[in-house]
Amino acid sequence: MSGPSSVSVKPTPLLKDELDIVIPTIRNLDFLEMWRPFFEQYHLIIVQDGDPTKTIHVPEGFDYELYNRNDINRILGPKASCISFKDSACRCFGYMVSKKKYIYTIDDDCFVAKDPSGKDINALEQHIKNLLSPSTPFFFNTLYDPYREGADFVRGYPFSLREGVPTAVSHGLWLNIPDYDAPTQLVKPRERNSRYVDAVLTIPKGTLFPMCGMNLGFDRELIGPAMYFGLMGDGQPIGRYDDMWAGWCIKVICDHMGWGVKTGLPYIWHSKASNPFVNLKKEYKGIYWQEEIIPFFQQIVMPKECTTVQACYIELSKQVQEKLGKIDPYFTKLAEAMVTWIEAWDELNPKAEVAAAKA
Repeated sequence: MSGPSSVSVKPTPLLKDELDIVIPTIRNLDFLEMWRPFFEQYHLIIVQDGDPTKTIHVPEGFDYELYNRNDINRILGPKASCISFKDSACRCFGYMVSKKKYIYTIDDDCFVAKDPSGKDINALEQHIKNLLSPSTPFFFNTLYDPYREGADFVRGYPFSLREGVPTAVSHGLWLNIPDYDAPTQLVKPRERNSRYVDAVLTIPKGTLFPMCGMNLGFDRELIGPAMYFGLMGDGQPIGRYDDMWAGWCIKVICDHMGWGVKTGLPYIWHSKASNPFVNLKKEYKGIYWQEEIIPFFQQIVMPKECTTVQACYIELSKQVQEKLGKIDPYFTKLAEAMVTWIEAWDELNPKAEVAAAKA
């Protein structure tokens, strides 16, 4: 056996007792072998979708708990109706049962990417760096992340805003298969993303964004109760909008609470494209509806009385019912599920300190 090399040296795990990795899946998790150097010392929460009688193989050496639909029904009882079935939206159950401060969630078709120098990217480490450093949502810094080594606030940046605010969400990107909607997939079936942009940006206050759930980190204690991936998949008229819905909700709540959302690094390697025709069937109502959903979220103003994420989310559910319910009965059902989600969250997290708005 050869002597020690940089390849065999395991990175020092950051926050290993304060972070859970949540993975939704319907298949054996062989992809974890590639992530072993980065994930092995963390606790995994695996949410098995589909047939609960199927046995999912998890490689040896990982510390994990696995929940299938029977477990979800047993733990939540009637409130299990708020957790999607036959859709990766089921991952948010993992957020609910976690007891850690931070969550990293990844899809099982996401592999370790390499940076331009050929080095493996430790995506989890970069997410942690993003979450542990402040955000700057109130004033844009043209050198991107000012807290990063080799960067700073540029001339003209107000000194009163240089302290930044807590970061609630770290949204990572993907090399190879881009996260496109079905129409774009159909028009550009061979398109691959090979552009590695070495940057992290804070998304400005008042700006929405399309959040992808396949490479995502967040501060569960800050924003966890709002990270609900909606009603998707089996029995629902829409799919593939679970992470989008959560992203719109968390962004308006983070804006209200004075927290930041970052996007950019880290990259993962997205290994396979989903079927665009299947995707189109799932997405087509959402493609129409989003033209009304986006303006709805853009005009939302949270009352000052909403000083917790739970209060914000319940207020949001009321506005969804009142305004989006006119588009389709689905939104009335979704608004009710949003309330059920908060009730279930509070039942499973009774002692969780409720994050208060910045004074």
